[in-house]
Amino acid sequence: MDPRWGLPNTESHRDLHIWIIENLQMVPVPEPAYGNFFEKHCYVVLHVPQRLKATPGAPKDLHYWIGKMAGAGAEGAPGSLLQQLNEALGGAAVQHREVQGHESACFRSYFRSGIIYRKGGLASARKHVETNVYNIQRLLRIRGGKHVSATEVELSWHSFNKSDVFLLDLGRMMIQWNGPKASAAKKARGLFLTHSLRDRERGGRAQVSVVDDEAEATDLMEIMEAVLGHRVRNLHAAMPSKRMSELQKANVHLYQICQKSKDLVVQELSTCPLTQDLLQEESFIQAKGYPSYTSVEVMDDGAESAGFKQLFRSWSGQQRKNKNLSGMGKLLQVKLDVGKLHSQPELAAQLRMVDDASGSVQVWCVQDSCRRPVDPKRHGQLCADCCYLVLYTYRRMGLTQHVLYLWQGLQATAHEISALRANAEELDLWYREALVQEHVTMGSEPPHFLAIFQGQLMIFQGRPSHSRKGHPAPAVSLFHIQGTDSYNTRTVEVPARASALNSNDVFLLVTANLCNLWFGKGCSGDQREMARTVVTIISREDMEIVLEGQEPPDFWEALGGQAPYSSNKRPPEDVCDFQPRLFECSCQAGPLVLTEVVFFSQEDLDEYDVMLLDAWQEIFLWMGAAASEWKQKAVAWGQEYLKTHPAGRSLATPIVLVKQGHEPPTFTGWFCSWDPYKWSSTQSYKEVVEGDLGAVSTISEITAEIVNFQLSRWPGNDRAGPLALRALKSSEDSSESWSSLSELGPRVGTGSRSTISRSTISRSTISRSTISSASSSSYQSSPRSLGSGGLPQEQLRHRAAKDLPEGVDPAHKEAYLSDSDFQDIFGKSKEEFYSMAKWRQQQEKQQLGFF
Repeated sequence: MDPRWGLPNTESHRDLHIWIIENLQMVPVPEPAYGNFFEKHCYVVLHVPQRLKATPGAPKDLHYWIGKMAGAGAEGAPGSLLQQLNEALGGAAVQHREVQGHESACFRSYFRSGIIYRKGGLASARKHVETNVYNIQRLLRIRGGKHVSATEVELSWHSFNKSDVFLLDLGRMMIQWNGPKASAAKKARGLFLTHSLRDRERGGRAQVSVVDDEAEATDLMEIMEAVLGHRVRNLHAAMPSKRMSELQKANVHLYQICQKSKDLVVQELSTCPLTQDLLQEESFIQAKGYPSYTSVEVMDDGAESAGFKQLFRSWSGQQRKNKNLSGMGKLLQVKLDVGKLHSQPELAAQLRMVDDASGSVQVWCVQDSCRRPVDPKRHGQLCADCCYLVLYTYRRMGLTQHVLYLWQGLQATAHEISALRANAEELDLWYREALVQEHVTMGSEPPHFLAIFQGQLMIFQGRPSHSRKGHPAPAVSLFHIQGTDSYNTRTVEVPARASALNSNDVFLLVTANLCNLWFGKGCSGDQREMARTVVTIISREDMEIVLEGQEPPDFWEALGGQAPYSSNKRPPEDVCDFQPRLFECSCQAGPLVLTEVVFFSQEDLDEYDVMLLDAWQEIFLWMGAAASEWKQKAVAWGQEYLKTHPAGRSLATPIVLVKQGHEPPTFTGWFCSWDPYKWSSTQSYKEVVEGDLGAVSTISEITAEIVNFQLSRWPGNDRAGPLALRALKSSEDSSESWSSLSELGPRVGTGSRSTISRSTISRSTISRSTISSASSSSYQSSPRSLGSGGLPQEQLRHRAAKDLPEGVDPAHKEAYLSDSDFQDIFGKSKEEFYSMAKWRQQQEKQQLGFF
């Protein structure tokens, strides 16, 4: 263990380490407090993936988090601390600057249950999180996407809005109130955070209840009004959160920053798409006058993050440069073992093969908005101006699985493409929405699609015999044969002219009188052997071999004469060092927002989600069971992602639509682990809510605790406030219980005389002993204002006792202020104020007009 930082040795099973900055020192935060951040402090967060800890030079992420109330000095504080810590880590850490409310996706991904922003500074921060403490009343606003955050807000109805989720924490009871316009996903994620708080801070012993509809949750609303007062105003709309979308990163500029003498020189090198050779070892990144919350990442050569690498058109890692990897290449030189593909989904994902392509195949040609079956003898013969549906069926883990390929020719019309998708939807409904749908563009067919046709895929420029409808075959046809085996071969008809040839490939020239198989000087033996098997499908004429440089005159005559053609070797298959990336898709507030989920797992997939998995060579859109409303837009989201990607991605990249519970191994293989039975054992939001309704406390029990809490927080020495004593005196007469208890809280607004409704008190038997117990408790703890929003300062400040509103204790006028007004006037919270010495309280009250 490093004594300076408290870093554990390599045997630790924790990925995350957090320190709070106190007096420019890093103090470890206890693990139960992870995810809680105090607004007046700064933190250092280190993430080292457990599976990579033993790897020399493994990537690490080092974050410096700045609370919004941390003060101006927090900006320059982290430099030396982070530098020393980075050196202790071997210098391989990516450094991030994080600002409260604008954290990076990487940072948020560490806290699956959510981030909690807590009020307070040094004194309260030392406690971090107190467990099994029930004398508490607070209100949290829960918002965000995949990884939510909860902010402590003023205990008032004024804090509520229509679209967010709020948690009223009453110690032994936690009430989640869902805004009428809150999405189902927000409600479910809010409940997950609520349960997490209950388990971490109350040992799982607090009661959780949910208000989805106020009219149906009258008992819970009575409890809320007992704390917050009667709501006299309509709820306002929520302010939209400033979430950075991945699509906003499309406008990328690369700058070189260097120092000349005493000047800092900033020079723009390029805009997207960027190339890796633009980076030089002396380059570094620095903020460039953007907003104060701008995220900054600093990384060393060789320790680049996945997001940084994807800003470039291609990226080759040092570890992979020396490996002769060629994707399918050698792995497919031997027959694929279907058992391995099923038992090792990571292999299936890398090869992009759900199996060995030995399953059954059905093909339809979409014409005149209808799908027409294609004769099995002509399954592999497609046309560039048509669209096709190819249904592949196979068995995996004893179950029948389906992949539906939507193939569109480059010359297909928009109407034909639309008809293709409509027919695909009909088939999907026929198969009870169990089809994996893969959108394929001509020329970018995935390996499995090619393997289905066993090397006999032929793409004609004109319509093949099964769809010609009287169109005559062209007098001269030239076919480009690409591939070395039955798993990767396609044959495409190209313009019949000499300029279409290439010295490194094989071409077939067909006329009415001849059939020439042309071998370029650079083609391999495997290419030649595969081409010979293809020829018999295209032409029944006797084939003649023509070698480059030995062409007969009629060969050139058929092509319209000799002309220059390419002799450059085709570049080797691009072996990029890109890691898969997962994004949450959302368009609740208008335009599409993509939020990355870093270090993702199956746990990040929820039934309300639409998730985009970028595996570089193909894009997956995962649809949760409760997200079917976005099904029609999902593919368009994938296309928009490709179109705006800063690396200049091909728009022909296959897009795969996957539905919850029907994930193919080519998708699950990108996850570290996958449980195929997870969806059958996971409770829905409704089931979780119903499960929380077990032992509901009575209204009287909860209300009595609320009264006790309010009285115990009342300012004073060893006595209850005058209002409490008046309530005690009159509580002897049960018929007067309402009139006495109604004075426990200050009057807020014009329509509320009490924080406890009459119906609540009529059903609650709050005995004299209950009130006596409350009135004799200590009043040194920091009090909260009674009621909802408190009284306006104009009715309290510089006012004589006779001019105060009815029921206000003249000795404690400041207690009737709202929390926010108190903070603005006194410059501190009520808790901090009442923790001061009595003489200092009196002095400040006299100076500020509350004495």
